[in-house]
This record gives sequence, C-alpha cells and structure tokens, in this order.
Amino acid sequence: MSGKTLPGGWTLLSSRTALKDRWINVSADAVRDLRGNVLDPFYALTYPDWVQVVAITPAEELVLVRQYRHGAQAVTLELPAGAIDAADADPTVAAARELREETGYEAPSYRVISSLHPNTATHRNRSHAVLAEGAVLRHDTAHEPGEDITVELWPLDRVVRGLSEGLLPQAMHVSGLLLALAASGRLDLSLRSPG
Repeated sequence: MSGKTLPGGWTLLSSRTALKDRWINVSADAVRDLRGNVLDPFYALTYPDWVQVVAITPAEELVLVRQYRHGAQAVTLELPAGAIDAADADPTVAAARELREETGYEAPSYRVISSLHPNTATHRNRSHAVLAEGAVLRHDTAHEPGEDITVELWPLDRVVRGLSEGLLPQAMHVSGLLLALAASGRLDLSLRSPG
C-alpha cells in the first residue's frame, strides 16, 4: 500500500471529509506510522487560524471578556479573541477587528507575539497572540449572534496572580498572555535555580 509520505516518515494512505462547514473541516485519514501500524480513522481538525488579543490600557489593566462558552458549559473570563478571516492580511488585522467588535477598544499598534498550534496531535490551525498596548475605549461593541459579552478591566498583577487558580481557563490565552507580558518587558521568564 503506497501513499503520500508525510514529515516524520508517516504515510497518508487515504483521506475523506467526515464533516465540513464554515468553521471546521474534520478529515478521517488512514495513516501508517514508522512501525507499520495503520491508524484508521485518524481524525484531524482544520479550523481557520485564531487570534487572541492581549490588550493593555495606559492604566496597566488587561481588557478581558466574560461570556458563556458552550464547550466548557461555563461562563468564562478570556482575552478578546476570534477566527482570522480569509480576507485578513495578517493576524494583527483580525486582532484589531476582534478587539473593536468585542470590547469597543482599539490600540495604536498591534504586534504578533507568538503563533502556536493549539493541539499538534489533531489540530491543523494556529493560534496567534497579539499584543495591543495603549488600548482605549473608542467604539460601541458589535457582537455577533451568540456573543453575550461583558467587558471587564483587570489590573495586570491581579490577572497574573489568578492564573494558577484558573482565572483564565483557556490554555492558549494563558500562554499568549504570558508570552506577551514577557515580550513587553512586564514579566521575566528567565530560569533560576530552585531553592
């Protein structure tokens, strides 16, 4: 049985679409690993890339949103975030749009801090953390259907102290926030000897 050779020596034997709509494409692949094991089906999830915005006000507050998240079946506190549209030139364009629509805030500049895979085992998209310093309230919000969002401003130190207690339960948002705070010089991620 031949097929397409993938990185790492795996082979894609076949692929079929199990589900496809505007938000997700689930493929059911048949793959052969390096030891000759055939995994069928091996599901892979293709979403648009995502963006999360680390928006910091001049008062050193983090712009956060609180909303119901059906996957977690809970109301959660998060960074403003959303899908990158095909028409967006880059993640900063999507970040500016999502921040404005969800919160009414805008910033003088937007900088991509990281582009990470949410789950390398099954997800094909990337999640981009964008830093927006000097964010100020300038617009009314423009929420989409299904978005019942409350905007909250939290002091940065309070957010960082609450991370280990699950204040922000979305793992990609925590990683993006920590990397953005480090990139902005607000957080030191250097290693120290224990004890």
